[in-house]
Amino acid sequence: MRTRHLLARGTRLRCAAVVVAAGMIVAGCGTGAEPAAGHSAVLGTNSDINSQPRQALREGGNLRLAVTSYPANWNTLSNDGNEGTIHEIVRTMLPRAFEIDAAGEFTVDTDYFTEIALTSTDPMRVTYTINPAAVWSDGTPITWEDLAAQANALSGRDKRYLIAITNGFEFVDKVERGVDDRQAVLTFNTPYADWRGQFAGNSLLYPKSVTGTPEAFNTGLADAIDLTAGPFIVTGTDRGQGRITLGRNPQWWGDEPVLDTITYSVLDSSAWVQALQNNELDLARLSTIDDVKTVRGTEGVVVRRAPGNRWRHITFNGAPGSILADRDVRVAISKAIDRQGIVTALQNGLVDDPKPLNNHVFLQGQKGYQDNSLGFDPTAAARELDALGWQLNGEVREKDGRQLVIRDVMYNDPTWVQIARIIQQNLAQIGVGLTIDTKPAPGFFTDVVQPGDFDATQFIFQGDPFPLSSIRQIYYYDPDDLQGNYGRIGSPELNALIERTLTELDPEKSIELANQVDRMVFEEGHSLPLMQSDGSVGARTSLANIGSPGLATYDYTKIGFLK
Repeated sequence: MRTRHLLARGTRLRCAAVVVAAGMIVAGCGTGAEPAAGHSAVLGTNSDINSQPRQALREGGNLRLAVTSYPANWNTLSNDGNEGTIHEIVRTMLPRAFEIDAAGEFTVDTDYFTEIALTSTDPMRVTYTINPAAVWSDGTPITWEDLAAQANALSGRDKRYLIAITNGFEFVDKVERGVDDRQAVLTFNTPYADWRGQFAGNSLLYPKSVTGTPEAFNTGLADAIDLTAGPFIVTGTDRGQGRITLGRNPQWWGDEPVLDTITYSVLDSSAWVQALQNNELDLARLSTIDDVKTVRGTEGVVVRRAPGNRWRHITFNGAPGSILADRDVRVAISKAIDRQGIVTALQNGLVDDPKPLNNHVFLQGQKGYQDNSLGFDPTAAARELDALGWQLNGEVREKDGRQLVIRDVMYNDPTWVQIARIIQQNLAQIGVGLTIDTKPAPGFFTDVVQPGDFDATQFIFQGDPFPLSSIRQIYYYDPDDLQGNYGRIGSPELNALIERTLTELDPEKSIELANQVDRMVFEEGHSLPLMQSDGSVGARTSLANIGSPGLATYDYTKIGFLK
């Protein structure tokens, strides 16, 4: 699923693309005297995590990481919890169906499942066989009932569940017990192309105590998460101090973790690099070329880089009464935003020949990626606004006594403000005003984005190798079930095309349909992708098996420090 990701705050979890092409070159890390050489922004088979065998690591230790806010809800399947910050924490503690490598290829995660197979095509059935050793942190077995409860919660049939994504469960007719309690059989009422991602990627498995009722699903994990099933469990929280501590799970049946603990500190992203310099963090995401240069000039830390699956974008608000309720106005304004100018300003020196992201579904370098954008054409934008009756009156256009001024809302981060200022200058050239409205991290999504308190908003999507489920999550419009469509924009025609795409099992045809969806999303003026992450992180030189993973998942039992 796509998730709004808040690693540098303002990120929503959302699926990345299906197949990844090989062939990416990463620049070597140098000394502080070197320029911050760029690298290709194309996803490939690369992962830069300082991969080391266990015998090279010292047992124990505390890994110090940062998040930008305390979790609003520990249930990442819920709309309140659908944030990358939360997912970063809980994925050390919850089951997933598949492990994913840097090329986006996946294998069954045998810690949790011994086999996952498509066992019938008419009707479509998928059978999950659970590892007989797998238990929740209270010692109770993980069973078919956990999968069934989550499938029911995410089906969208019971609107009391405030879900972030249906993830294909709207196509699941029933979930039944298999040969025993350790096997679940999902029967579909129509084919679903991305079935492998239903309990994988960003969609982790929660216990039935969380997903079994709307009340538990929506608010049961608002304060804490107790029942988990991974190598780590929560051993301490302090909301006031902004601290979360994970320790080893005594019920864990898999390989023993190298680390003793993982500590997350709530810290504004602008302070991450300094905290890394001061030996207060062990790993931090880098946002600018100055961050990269600073890390390269700091003893004991190194830049790790592999193009990532995070991408910045701007979402418009098309709700009735909004200044951008008219599709044609949104489209005209999108044509006036110089996305190449934005990506050049932000990524020149970080990425060789930086280019804007021109697709809402696939990332650069992934099979299926093509440019479906409407292009940068401020002259056409001005002409179209004239035709719509928005006439220039001084420096700003007006219609029926209303000025065409957009309130752009974002997390208070220097990079977002820099992007907003470029857009502000672009739109001023065609007589459109833009007000920059920054918000603090706490409550950014729950209090601002979800209620639609914006004309335009900027945040980051983070994905995984299962893209099709997120097409519905973000671009399908159902006023009674918004999921991730915060701009409240869509059409019956787009909805129908999304349904066709989701139920097409032929990979080539599904890619073709997904690109038709993408073009229609541009034509709706729904949102504008800006740029793909360069994936730079700063890390302790002694830190192993974690860093810049590309599309790969981490094995949290192997992360540690060199001897």
